[in-house]
Amino acid sequence: MSLMTKFEHGMEKALVPVANKLNSQRHIAAIRDAFILVFPLIMAGSIILLINFAVLSPDGFIAKILFLGKIFPNLAEAQAIFAPVLQGSTNIMAILITFLVARNLAIFFQQDDLLCGLTAIGSFFIIYTPYLVVDNQAYMTTKFLGAQGLFVALIVGIITGEVFSRLARAPRLTIKMPAQVPPAVSRSFKVLIPVILVMILFSVLNYLISLIAPDGLHDLVYTVIQSPLKDMGTNIYSVLLLGFISNLLWVLGIHGPNTIAAIRDTIFTEPNLANLNYVAAHGSSWGAPYPTTWAGLNDAFANYGGSGMTLGLLIAIFIASKRADHRDIAKLSIAPGLFNINEPVIFGLPIVLNPIMVIPFIFVPAINTLIGYFFIHFKIIPPVAYQVPWTTPGPLIPFLGTGGNWLALLVGLLCLAVATLCYLPFVLVSNKVAASDAQMDANATESAVATEK
Repeated sequence: MSLMTKFEHGMEKALVPVANKLNSQRHIAAIRDAFILVFPLIMAGSIILLINFAVLSPDGFIAKILFLGKIFPNLAEAQAIFAPVLQGSTNIMAILITFLVARNLAIFFQQDDLLCGLTAIGSFFIIYTPYLVVDNQAYMTTKFLGAQGLFVALIVGIITGEVFSRLARAPRLTIKMPAQVPPAVSRSFKVLIPVILVMILFSVLNYLISLIAPDGLHDLVYTVIQSPLKDMGTNIYSVLLLGFISNLLWVLGIHGPNTIAAIRDTIFTEPNLANLNYVAAHGSSWGAPYPTTWAGLNDAFANYGGSGMTLGLLIAIFIASKRADHRDIAKLSIAPGLFNINEPVIFGLPIVLNPIMVIPFIFVPAINTLIGYFFIHFKIIPPVAYQVPWTTPGPLIPFLGTGGNWLALLVGLLCLAVATLCYLPFVLVSNKVAASDAQMDANATESAVATEK
């Protein structure tokens, strides 16, 4: 057994069981799926915001190209229509995540997911303490309804999902109504006692926490946990490490992005939304507070074609591959690859457990992440602050994510060129391996024929 084969078997034996357990662990799965479900709403808010500043602002790149400011002199006034869009997306994210995490856990336990999610929202507001008193009137602030309240949202969602589901399974704690009672009423009364007990639990917790943290759980968690984790996460080392782990898992046949999604989203969601709020306030991504995030580096510069920057691999195959099987797979994969869908490449070429392609698949994204970081760190291009759909063709992501910076588009094209050049030697090696295998098969056939004679 070769050294590379031993290495592959060792990595598979060590990491595959761990990754499988992480993917199936109910809390991690509930958090991951919650972020996936809330993503379209956040993305919609980002796209509308991009339209607001790129099209409706006289200084926007599309408005300048099409001379919209001259055609419509009052164009900027239309920005007021879409200005409140973040109030209905990013600024209420904690509420959405609370509901979805509890709901996902209730689904796992096969309990009433809707009422569990609603109970979680009620519990979230029981411990929500940021209020202002003005003229003897209490006003709830929105400080922790968005990204700053995510950690508490996760805690409340998990506790509610676990406690509610376990109580709802106890026959003595459920109320059964007669058959003639309407289904909606019967459904509500069935879990009434679990709902009451959960809300009592959070009321007691809120009181106990107030004794040691007068500003409440949100402020305590944000100060002690979320803020330090955010500061540790928003640096180039964290982006490179998570990218390395994600791509290494793909090589082992495990969906890397899904496996690390819960950790990645928890770290980077608040900085991403802070950047989005910044461009909403300033109309530009220059000066965005968190230039180093997963979306701003990995997604913007190191994910063209999907994980591993495989759009560069496909181009390299078209340029240099002499293998008919690889060229056929590349032809089938190029269309989805343009939109960052690369399962046909990963499992068709394959990338999984491929000793030749494992090196570029893991390290090419890291190289491109560093390239993007260089241009942003030295303020050659603005940070990628606008959220862009992950299916956007590669180099357009930094272009749109910076609000239409043309140099960012060139940096994206540079990253694609670098990826192609990095993959080319490995494509050439693959040609030689295929030729060697063909020669060995031919020799084995000749030997078998000679033996028969």
